[in-house]
Amino acid sequence: MTIKTLPGAPEGRPCAGISSQLQPRAMDRWNAGVRAAANDEGDRSISVYDVIGYDYWTGDGVTAKRVAAALRSMGAGPVTVNINSPGGDMFEGLAIYNLLREHDGEVTVKVLGLAASAASIIAMAGDTVEISRAGFLMIHNAWVMAVGNRNDLAEVAATLKPFDDAMASIYAARTGADQKAMSKLMDAETWIGGQAAIDDGFADSLLPSDQVEKGSGKASASAARRIEAGLRASGMPKSEAMRLISEFKSSSGDPAGGGEGDPTEHGQQAVAQPSEADIAAALRSFTL
Repeated sequence: MTIKTLPGAPEGRPCAGISSQLQPRAMDRWNAGVRAAANDEGDRSISVYDVIGYDYWTGDGVTAKRVAAALRSMGAGPVTVNINSPGGDMFEGLAIYNLLREHDGEVTVKVLGLAASAASIIAMAGDTVEISRAGFLMIHNAWVMAVGNRNDLAEVAATLKPFDDAMASIYAARTGADQKAMSKLMDAETWIGGQAAIDDGFADSLLPSDQVEKGSGKASASAARRIEAGLRASGMPKSEAMRLISEFKSSSGDPAGGGEGDPTEHGQQAVAQPSEADIAAALRSFTL
């Protein structure tokens, strides 16, 4: 038996015309928004500047997968979500909404221009929602393409109702309004401007750049949401935090005075209102 001489590996002959270096612009085109969040420690923001869901025409779109990746790369802590989107896929919008609600940290949503349709659902996920003075929310019922006879179309209409109810419940939870009232707004395909969104409870305040003067200091739903965020940050489950806030309100009355007028008009001494920190401390004491 003879030992055969096997061919060896050819010696490398570098070619000046071939380079293995990856061009920077190639990396920039690969999910640039997620990379920005992962690489820039000072940037804890997510930009929603496109349709919601994957856009098969352009390959763009804001998906739950991409938002989840951005949140993982940033880790626990506060995050800002900037929105200017016409909406899109309802289920992607609901998934992104839940991702933001479950995030371990305070979420601030800024509606820079438009948060329509599915994007308006995402906007409701913020612990604090800011909207530009010239910004808009648009809410409506779910859309679908359907073909068939009257029986087929009636079945499609019945199928869509639970989806509309789910969206209405999110708006109702955010605003504190009745779910039926939200359904009527959705039926009418309602456009809600910046100040109206604040007045109706969809948003907490204008963007800082749009705030010309301070408010009157009256208690609002935003205070309760900020207290909830603080309690959740301390490790308390959301359901327990909401229960304590409800108990505190019922036991102490309306911190804003319940619209009873100026107590000095009846010879009563005005009492300073408790700060949010005082309220949060009182709520924590309920668990002792």
